[in-house]
Amino acid sequence: MSKSTISSRIVHYGELRPCKTAFIDAHTPGSDQKENFTIVGGGVSESPDQHVHITDKVGFNIGAAGQPPKCRNSLHSHTTAEVFFVAKGRWRFFWGRYGTAGEFIAEEGDIFNIPTGIFRGFENVGQDYGMIMSILGGDDAGGGVTWAPQVIEDAQAHGLMLGDNGVLYDSKKGQELPDNVRPMPLLTEEQLKGYPEVPVEEVVGKYVARYWDLMALSANKPAQVIGENGMIMDKPGFEVDFLGRGSSVTEPVVAEKPVVLMPASGHWRVSIDDQETTLSNGDTALVLSGESYSVQPSMTGQAGLYRITATDDPAGATWTG
Repeated sequence: MSKSTISSRIVHYGELRPCKTAFIDAHTPGSDQKENFTIVGGGVSESPDQHVHITDKVGFNIGAAGQPPKCRNSLHSHTTAEVFFVAKGRWRFFWGRYGTAGEFIAEEGDIFNIPTGIFRGFENVGQDYGMIMSILGGDDAGGGVTWAPQVIEDAQAHGLMLGDNGVLYDSKKGQELPDNVRPMPLLTEEQLKGYPEVPVEEVVGKYVARYWDLMALSANKPAQVIGENGMIMDKPGFEVDFLGRGSSVTEPVVAEKPVVLMPASGHWRVSIDDQETTLSNGDTALVLSGESYSVQPSMTGQAGLYRITATDDPAGATWTG
């Protein structure tokens, strides 16, 4: 594998290219400053302006959301997994029809596997620009986003229309729905009954893992975070584990399935088929099947890394055992 080919599958935080018009709430006050990043795969952006850094299809998508303080992402739902870990800042996650069923605060390094089929949103409650990294199940990320009805109505009031083809049209740019495209229909009250109001103890108790716990658990071996036998039990088409200094991959191993490496803290030296690079918080590297890789801290101090590995499990609803 050539060095240039491998380097094309390494994306550093400072190289990320944002899209500010990715979703229907791009003009809605309170949500109009958010930035969307698609790192691996097609993602779920509704905008043709979205840049995709790595187009390989590996069974899941990697992306990110960047937001200044007090900026929020509006209530929406997915049919496949949506996993976030906090790369920078402090974030409030909330869920339910109106976002009032429950909420919690996530700090840097914390990870949240949001149950499918519930409305969810998130807000930067830190003091500076924040970033959360995402893993979305399936090559097509479940076919896109389902918005709470009030989000679509608010967006229309500020000039953005979502067609039933999943594409955004901006009246502020003189755009109109094409003749063969109708507005995305709002969910009916009967349909909304299928989106549960999950109590906070069910979500935080089963779907959240905290960074400092993972650092302790990964002292001697990788901590299984998301998987059939993980701290968060789910089979979303990928597994997530957490590596610390004492559980890093010091000798090269061959990837049987695609692997994505994403540091949560520290600096990590990554070798892919003998091509080396250094990753830190916010960076992403994709290792394809058949390639050998190693990953270990390159400096002293705190170091933690999320490793996402594709599985043969189909992307779908949250697995309950």
